[in-house]
Amino acid sequence: MRNLRDKGYSNLITRTHAELDLTDQAAVEAFFAAEKPDYVFLAAAKVGGILANNSYPAEFIRDNLAIQTNVIHAAWKNNVKRLLFLGSSCIYPRLAPQPMKEEHLLTGPLEPTNRPYALAKIAGIEMCWSYNRQYGTQYLAVMPTNLYGPGDNYHPQNSHVIPALIRKFHEAKVSNSPSVTVWGTGTPRREFLYSDDMADACVYLMNLPDEQFKTLLGSDEAATGIFMPPLVNIGVGHDLTIRELADTVRDVVGYQGVIEFDTTKPDGTPRKLMDVSRLSGIGWKAYTGLRAGLTAAYQDFAEKEGRL
Repeated sequence: MRNLRDKGYSNLITRTHAELDLTDQAAVEAFFAAEKPDYVFLAAAKVGGILANNSYPAEFIRDNLAIQTNVIHAAWKNNVKRLLFLGSSCIYPRLAPQPMKEEHLLTGPLEPTNRPYALAKIAGIEMCWSYNRQYGTQYLAVMPTNLYGPGDNYHPQNSHVIPALIRKFHEAKVSNSPSVTVWGTGTPRREFLYSDDMADACVYLMNLPDEQFKTLLGSDEAATGIFMPPLVNIGVGHDLTIRELADTVRDVVGYQGVIEFDTTKPDGTPRKLMDVSRLSGIGWKAYTGLRAGLTAAYQDFAEKEGRL
């Protein structure tokens, strides 16, 4: 929203979850019929970290399938010009070649800890691809790497790794705790993208000229024999270990204690680095460094919590 407003867009149609339940097909169809949007950014999803995915697998696959099915179909029925579907890097195989390219989709087994969520997102990509082939729509899926930034979910159990670490280190600093425990071995490598950068990439893609946008909408595999889904990775193109991330978050928060790793807890995928050459080839690159982004995220957390 900030990015669109900063670029001069004002005719923006939004709804909170309380105002519109996207898992409710009738409500979604009524919304699209009434509002008739031209462009749709489908960022809504049920998301969470390893613990949440392990604890609520049924909700993760059910809710995400319902959300994307309702929105994509309603978009087609109401002649939406372009739709951008946001997925996740967990769609790629657990042991995919690194960095992960768009064509690595469906080439191997998924990470078990978030497979229900990943399968829902893969179904969303296939749905965009199928509607493009059958109806001539312009629906594109984008796969952001791990996101963080202002407005994140800082729940102590159900959040992603960066907001979880921010909360842990902040609470340890306030309570003068001698140590903070981080799940896993600290050795998995992850890539992190600041949320404002992700939004900028999405708006950039939506503004591409027709002839350029259409080249991203997926191959007709039956006719060409080429497997290329309507998919663009969004990332920074480099990664770091969870141990290095924890050290950086500790520094940003100002915690002076020790970091301990609970090796009885799962690590998840060993490495997840996106190949961003497709996106950089059409002129976009991330611009926010990790430390600057973490500083902004921590300030957001502290302001919302009312304690610094």
